This record gives sequence, structure tokens and C-alpha cells, in this order.
Amino acid sequence: MSNPNPTGARPEQSHPTPDHIMQLGLGFMASKTLLSAAELGVFTKLAGHPTDGEILARELGLHPRGARDFLDALVALGLLQRTGQIYSNSSDADFFLDRTKPSYIGGLLEMLNARLYSFWGSLTEGLQTGQPQNEAKYQKGSPFEALYADPDRLRGFLQAMTGISMGAGRVMAEKFPWQQYKTFADVGGAQGGVAVQIALRHPHLSGIVFDLPPVQPICEEYIHSFGLGERLHFSSGDFFKDSLPKADVIIMGHILHDWDLAGKKGLIAKVYEAIPAGGAFLVHESIIDDERRQNVVGLLMSLNMLIETPGGFDYCGSDCCGWMREAGFKETRVVSLVGPDSMVVGIK
Repeated sequence: MSNPNPTGARPEQSHPTPDHIMQLGLGFMASKTLLSAAELGVFTKLAGHPTDGEILARELGLHPRGARDFLDALVALGLLQRTGQIYSNSSDADFFLDRTKPSYIGGLLEMLNARLYSFWGSLTEGLQTGQPQNEAKYQKGSPFEALYADPDRLRGFLQAMTGISMGAGRVMAEKFPWQQYKTFADVGGAQGGVAVQIALRHPHLSGIVFDLPPVQPICEEYIHSFGLGERLHFSSGDFFKDSLPKADVIIMGHILHDWDLAGKKGLIAKVYEAIPAGGAFLVHESIIDDERRQNVVGLLMSLNMLIETPGGFDYCGSDCCGWMREAGFKETRVVSLVGPDSMVVGIK
């Protein structure tokens, strides 16, 4: 019998269906269900303690009308499990969404819930005006200034950055030849999540987390919680105004996409001056694929930069390699990390 589909391509459906369109259109419902669960502490409450649904609803302060549907929606979404009327965490939720575990990434979800969820409601306006749709609409100055001025919001933001970078940090610790280097600096390193992962894996390394002064106590608390206070240190400064720390390797994670092209190139040039010959520059974030067709997260994150910043945008690996070579780096490459994240490596 001949092969009716020799190319292996998916055959065209004889009749179009709205399933994919509806899944995308209703996606905000699933998103908000997860974000509210993180806000309410559902997964922390259930960590190690499977609980009857009625008891759980009372402990969470839920009204009886929506409680059962809410909890069962989390089951259907694969975040909770249910045996009879007893609810427990899925394995992923237990590992990543329990606030008491160092693997917690819910800080990111809490930030999305508190800030970005409502701001994205103004995406259409942002697309029409090219202007940020966050706090900058209602107050003067950079949104980062307002964020860093509020200790509680700053802590939540830094925890969110740890959540979004932890997986990439672990893979960076494995995929880069750290044995060739002795020192590194994570510029804009936030709470120190990436620096900690690298230092845990490579005891010969010493590192610096460089960020604005209000970050220092939060970062040092996090570093010391891993017993790394002797090898990791915080250095305060503004990466546009101040000299960057000298190190064999400089890292920037989720930094370059915050700025317009001139800002990106200016930071790359500063890094080139700060590292020695043979030193390395590691840029990691949701790098967009060169064909701009596959990395949905990277493309949506670039839209998020429209929401959040005056001129920021995400970019392809080939773009970043070109900017690095323009600054003088002799060797560049793109390395896949985890999920939508990649790193661009530049060698001086």
C-alpha cells in the first residue's frame, strides 16, 4: 500500500474548527485561576498536607459558591490532584509553588497578579500609542524608581526575578566552561538567584552581585541562606552611571531587553571594557528565534517591554551576536538553556 502522506506533514482538516482560537481567547481565565491560587497560598497550604475541600476552602477564606469550582479547575489544569474530596498538590506545584521551598517561583506569579495582569488590559492602547501602560501612565519618572522605593514591592519583584531565572541559572552552571574562570559578576543580579546556582555548582568560583543599593539587604539575606557569604558579595551601583565590577565573566539576565537599541549597545560596550582578554559576557533571557516564528514567550515578552518600558524590546540571538561583534567581541554563540530561555555568549 502506498503512503497517503509521504511528507509526514499534518494533513489539512477538511473543516476548520474554532478550538485553537477559543483556547487562546479564554486563556486569561486559566491564567487568572493560577495567579489567584498563588496569591491565596493554595499550594503552600497543601504542601505535605492533603486536605478535604470544604476544610481547605474555609482555611483559605473562600466563599462556598465558587470554592468547589475553583479547586476543581485547578485539578483540571493539572495543578492539584483530588482523591474523593481530598485535595493535594501536583508534583510540579509542590516543588515550584510552595512558598517554604527554595525552588519557589511563585514570586513571579504574585508579581504578575499584582501588576502585569491589569496592565496587559491596556495592550491595545500600547500598540496604538507606543507608550508604556504601567505606573508610568500616572506618574513621572522611571517605573523602576517607584518599584525600588517601596521595600515590599521591591522584595516581591526580586523574588519574581529569582523565579524566572532559577531554571536558566542551573543550566548555565552546567553548559558554560566555568572551570576556565575564577571570578564572575552578575550585573543587575537582583536577589542573586543565578549567582547562587553557579556558586553552588562550582566551589572554585567567587562572584559579585551588582545592583542598586536598595537591593543589598534582600540579596545578602538570600546569599547567606545558602551559606555562600564567603564567596558571593553584593556591590551597589547603577550600571549606566557607574563602572562595572571587574571579573572574568560578566552576566546580564533579563536586563538588555529593558532598554532601547542605544541602551543595549552602551551596556555591551561597558561590559567589553570591564572584562579581560579571553573573558566572557553571558546574556540570558527569552531570546527570540532568528525566524521569529517559534519562541512565543520571547515574542510576548517583547510586547511586555512595550507595556513596561519606554523603549525596551526583546531580540533574536543573531541580533545580540551582531551587537557583541560590533563592540569588539571576537567570538559569539547562542546556547539553548531551558524552555524559552537561551544565552548569548561573547568572548573578548
